[in-house]
Amino acid sequence: MIGHLNEEEVESLLNHQVIGRIGCCVDNRCYVVPISFAYDGRYVYCRSQEGLKIQMMRKNPHVCFEAENTRNHANWQSVVIQGIYEELEAVDERNEALTWLHKRVLPIRSSETTHLGNDWPFSAGDNDAVDGIIFRIQVVEKSGRFERTNQDYYFAT
Repeated sequence: MIGHLNEEEVESLLNHQVIGRIGCCVDNRCYVVPISFAYDGRYVYCRSQEGLKIQMMRKNPHVCFEAENTRNHANWQSVVIQGIYEELEAVDERNEALTWLHKRVLPIRSSETTHLGNDWPFSAGDNDAVDGIIFRIQVVEKSGRFERTNQDYYFAT
């Protein structure tokens, strides 16, 4: 069965996932990359180093964000957000974003890019010690889809 997620299911997925994908486009070039995130109901918060995605989002702040929960090819949920990129330089906005990012529940084995500093899994204590670019995506529109089945699927090799 394929269908639409309701608002509660959309919110649950966004609150329980820590990896999503950002899609951005500039000058007829599209770029999609995975990124760790936190979500507060209005914004998707992220941290990144300077690079192509930051350069592109500065030029065109209209972005797409996707997060998913995939058990297998026949049992998945996906949420897509249309939003606006905002780089956070003001101390209070940056601290709010870092608070959300610190509150994420991360798996014990995780990537260096999900860590906010050398003190991980603990907060650096000083948000100024967290390097990189802190940004948020203002949620303009969001939708979710799912597929669910009770059948077992096996893959041929």
